[in-house]
Amino acid sequence: MNRRVTILGARSDIAMACAHAFAAAGDDLTLCARQSETLAEAAQDLELRHGGSVTLRELDVLDVDPQAFADDGDLPDVVICAVGVLGDQLLDQDNAAAIRSVLRANFEAPAALLSAYATAMEDRGSGVIVGISSVAGDRGRATNYVYGSAKAGFTAFLSGMRNRLAKTGVHVITVKPGFVDTRMTEDMDLPGALTAQPAEVGAAVLKAVERRQDVIYVRGVWRLIMGLIRLIPERIFKKLSL
Repeated sequence: MNRRVTILGARSDIAMACAHAFAAAGDDLTLCARQSETLAEAAQDLELRHGGSVTLRELDVLDVDPQAFADDGDLPDVVICAVGVLGDQLLDQDNAAAIRSVLRANFEAPAALLSAYATAMEDRGSGVIVGISSVAGDRGRATNYVYGSAKAGFTAFLSGMRNRLAKTGVHVITVKPGFVDTRMTEDMDLPGALTAQPAEVGAAVLKAVERRQDVIYVRGVWRLIMGLIRLIPERIFKKLSL
């Protein structure tokens, strides 16, 4: 039986990689994004390549009633939240409006929407929720702490929701990519050995859903890297440029 998979924030490279991974597995997709009509060509390509159905749905997470959105239409078997913006640390850190915008887009709005899906799935007694967070949330660093703090909040939210829903038949997965070669990072000088391609993230998310994993890092070496970074004493850490 095909799963019904809803992808929130479907315009991103990671979201589209997830779409291809799940469509190739035989699943039917609903792609939700702002200006969703611009995804029509991508939707047609997914249908031609993989044979499943692809539905487009308009979504602006900053201007939506989460409960109404989650309740409108068939409840999916899997919902993947790839909503987020990177922002610019140097420009954002002294701009209250920019800080609020980054926090809302990466934490507040996705958390509210996933909470609505969680309640509906809990009532049904089944479902999988996937949140795309980031290794940036594992410890605040000077170079990206506005974005990182939003992802830290989102990671904590997903952890708490996973704990709450553990006995309900609803499973929650946290995905923590490190560097990913996307349009969002195209102006950054990324280390090749630590940089994943979007397709790697998509494949990892599919595997996590099928294996009902809890927290995954993409690439896996980031689990070790961030574990070591978290262990650095604060008196030393504050002197570093990370």
